[in-house]
Amino acid sequence: MKRFWFSPAKQKLALLLLSGVVLYIERSPARQLKLIKKLPRAFREIDRSVLLRILREFHRERLVDFRVEKDGTAIVVLTELGRKHALRYKIDELCIQIPIRWDKKWRIVLFDIPEKRKRAREALRDKLKELGFLQFQKSAWVYPYPCKDVIDFIVEVFEIRPYVQYLEIDSMTNDARLKLHFKLS
Repeated sequence: MKRFWFSPAKQKLALLLLSGVVLYIERSPARQLKLIKKLPRAFREIDRSVLLRILREFHRERLVDFRVEKDGTAIVVLTELGRKHALRYKIDELCIQIPIRWDKKWRIVLFDIPEKRKRAREALRDKLKELGFLQFQKSAWVYPYPCKDVIDFIVEVFEIRPYVQYLEIDSMTNDARLKLHFKLS
């Protein structure tokens, strides 16, 4: 898949479209004003000329598509390719919900990502650190709380599904160091 670098304005626009916000493009100034007032604040913060330029770029790169309504209004929607690229920026907002009580299970993420995917491997490692995982071995990371959905999302975004395994185990020998690290009893 071709990689795109998104500026902050492009990221914001892609994430807004990903979240299901519908963007209408209207040629009539009076109707434009009405539509702009209805747009979420985040859209209104993007300069209109910048917004239109970004939309043209997204269309040229096949990240968005335009559909024309019966009244002549154009609707902007993300394509499947656009959705995949927008998800890359959603990853920055990821967090793992910590339950009140630990279920006494360990979650282990194992990976063996080839050298040709080195950037994805480093990105995965950085994200696991950021989420609070503890490096157990070079490519084995441990966490005490449920996080399968988060790991699945990360694996999909980085396109490394064949190289990553997620394990949930009930017991582990010599886990005192882990319990101490995660402040568990």
